[in-house]
Amino acid sequence: MDALQQQMMFTGGSLLCAGIGAVHDVRERRIPNLLTGPAIVAALMLHGLSGGWRGLEDSALAGMGAGGIFLVFYLAGGMGAGDVKLMTAVGCFAGLSPLPLVVLSTALAGAAFALAVGISNGCLRETLENTGALLLHHVRHGLKPHPDLNLSNARTLRLPFALPISAGCLFTLGALAWEARP
Repeated sequence: MDALQQQMMFTGGSLLCAGIGAVHDVRERRIPNLLTGPAIVAALMLHGLSGGWRGLEDSALAGMGAGGIFLVFYLAGGMGAGDVKLMTAVGCFAGLSPLPLVVLSTALAGAAFALAVGISNGCLRETLENTGALLLHHVRHGLKPHPDLNLSNARTLRLPFALPISAGCLFTLGALAWEARP
């Protein structure tokens, strides 16, 4: 198996993990630890078995990188811990090479999904205004959660973020498949 095929296999694992997480997130509004914990361990083991210590290191660094990026959003009050753990598992599966595309496509999918949620709830303008308010708040106050626009406020719109994570994994897998075509 060549390197690109291996990347596709691992990215497929990240898509499977994110897809299962998305089902839970949509149905239950939570991503169970029983999914993310074993997924992280399985990804580390698979990378270790296929690439030795270097593969294990690649998987661990990718998981820490992906989880670390999304941890910032959790600390700022805009994302649940399950999303951070799911992104850590996705990073462990994907590995370092496709990780930038996974993260970027997940972020873009998250923005698109947020716009769709705002439109479908008839509050696109309010969603955009709140986004501006959040950006301004975090520029002024760092990672301190906004007093009103955070997950603890039941009145705010919520997006099951495992959906954009799944979309980011799917896009990345498609890009890898496109690259692998003859």
